[in-house]
Amino acid sequence: MTLYGIGLGPGEGDLVTVRGKEILDSVDVVYSPGRLSRTVALKHVEESKIGDLDFPMTRDEDKLRTAWKAAAEEIAPQAREGDAAFVTLGDPNIYSTFGHLRRTLDAFHPEVEVEIVPGVSAMTAFATALDVEIEAGAGLSLREAANGHAPTGPDRMILFKVTDAPATHEGLVEAGYDVTYGRRLYMKQGETIITDDPSEIDERDYYTLAYAVKRDLNIEPATAKFAVDEHDSEEGEA
Repeated sequence: MTLYGIGLGPGEGDLVTVRGKEILDSVDVVYSPGRLSRTVALKHVEESKIGDLDFPMTRDEDKLRTAWKAAAEEIAPQAREGDAAFVTLGDPNIYSTFGHLRRTLDAFHPEVEVEIVPGVSAMTAFATALDVEIEAGAGLSLREAANGHAPTGPDRMILFKVTDAPATHEGLVEAGYDVTYGRRLYMKQGETIITDDPSEIDERDYYTLAYAVKRDLNIEPATAKFAVDEHDSEEGEA
């Protein structure tokens, strides 16, 4: 039997993949690590099928290890005797809580089979939400920017966990970047905000990201260019 790590997407219930929906329908129990992922999962499964897990909001490594070990102890028997799912916003392998569970299972319950079902991540969905095209051949770096951190260097960056937008903005502007912010993109919970003014999102919110692009960057659209010579132009006018 199998434990499925299912990416629910950025937060809207209809952005769960078809594969993810099929597995949610088929498993015996669906474990959720938090309120937001639980809310999305409930769009697809009955509440009686949800198994809630308790993870402390702390950076204390001992407390976190204890919590993940307890979660693995709860999930392992279900995954040995039937099929279970652990759901997480975004993608299970991209800055996700699922990684902690998987490593704990590998250490204490190696007999549990694990399968990953990828999900739409806000790290990619931002491009549509912000109406940004990352053209063919362009580089894009992913950086964490919590607590006012303002990483610099790459021509284009997607920053996540922007919890102090004004401080991050100041550092990026000084380094020559234009910045657009997106808060709670494709999420039903809370207000979605897209802005280039950091004062509009000055309160702390974990679900805030930013797209930063060098101000003097010469961006060529990813389209074919066709030269029209003078002869063709004259024939067209005739």
